Amino acid sequence: MKPRTVAIVGPYAPSVLRFRGKLIQDLLAAGHRVLALAPDYAEEHKRTLRSWGALPLDYPLDRTGMHPLRDLRTLWALYALFRRYRPDVVLGYHPKPAAYAPFSAWLAGVPRRIAWIGGLGYVFSTPKATWKTRVLRLAIRLWYRLAFWVAHQVWFQNPDDREAFITWNLVTPEKSVVVGGTGIDLDEWPPAPPFTEPLTFTLIARLLREKGVREFVSAAHEVKQRFPTVRFLLIGPVDTNPGAVSESEVRAWMEAGLVEWIPWAEDVRTWLAQTSVFVLPSYREGVPRSTQEALAMARPVITTDVPGCRETVVNGVNGFLVPPRDVSALVEAMLRFVRQPDLIAKMGSASRRLAEDRFDVRKINARLLPLLLGGEG
Repeated sequence: MKPRTVAIVGPYAPSVLRFRGKLIQDLLAAGHRVLALAPDYAEEHKRTLRSWGALPLDYPLDRTGMHPLRDLRTLWALYALFRRYRPDVVLGYHPKPAAYAPFSAWLAGVPRRIAWIGGLGYVFSTPKATWKTRVLRLAIRLWYRLAFWVAHQVWFQNPDDREAFITWNLVTPEKSVVVGGTGIDLDEWPPAPPFTEPLTFTLIARLLREKGVREFVSAAHEVKQRFPTVRFLLIGPVDTNPGAVSESEVRAWMEAGLVEWIPWAEDVRTWLAQTSVFVLPSYREGVPRSTQEALAMARPVITTDVPGCRETVVNGVNGFLVPPRDVSALVEAMLRFVRQPDLIAKMGSASRRLAEDRFDVRKINARLLPLLLGGEG
């Protein structure tokens, strides 16, 4: 296949390196040119991408909400960059880039345009929609329908999201492809020895209601009443999303002795090494990257039986699936590990095997590159 210029459009600079870094490196290794577009690049991120051989490019983006004038500015900026650098392929991922990048690329005459839906996001997954949320949901659906009309393919990480978008008439079955999780470099995420002293449950996520943060803390309260030495780690930053948990609420949890909060971890492997069981009580996901990392490091997982999350656990084998928003079920799953700590090593080994089978980034990228470049995949 002749060399192509591929533009990868992300929502913020760190995610380009963390979530699409291996894809960028594999494209470069195959002889292709890569443009990495994101807002608000720090110089360190640019240096890393340039050292790989990619070209980092800034563009303006408001990640949350809909602001017509600012969103038009985003569309225009992407159009101008595509006209200047003439990519052969444009891939937008995350809700706004997935909607805006294909449309701007179509206007700019880019030959191949792909949208990658990592999950439904706050607007579609919130359980109680206000009138503002319903209006925003309608607007986003209309925009998705337009963007996907000009896209050649729309990628989904789980079959449930694909079926939802087809049911809503946002995309045709012929254009939609389930690509699974983004994958993990298993050499960079080696298995760690089981950790049981003290027995530690860890949640790594942006601090959003939809990630099940409050359910995690409520479960911590109940477990610690019976087993005070059990440790709970909450790792992740506060967010500007409408579903965000406030910093004051998190600090109140800390003061009550329920959780230890780590607002930012450059390398979460240090924290996963001192984790007994990884927990993600999310309401819905694409296929969560944090859980894939925990699997690779041989950690049992408790997560919810919802789209995306259920792709990462074989119930009773490498962890447990619980209903969403069900604190009692979450507590019972945690207590299984407290009362039977031998499950930690056994299920942790099963997690690593699952990571090797389903989430090896080399296997995943070998499927993605032909799809991205227009081959059979």
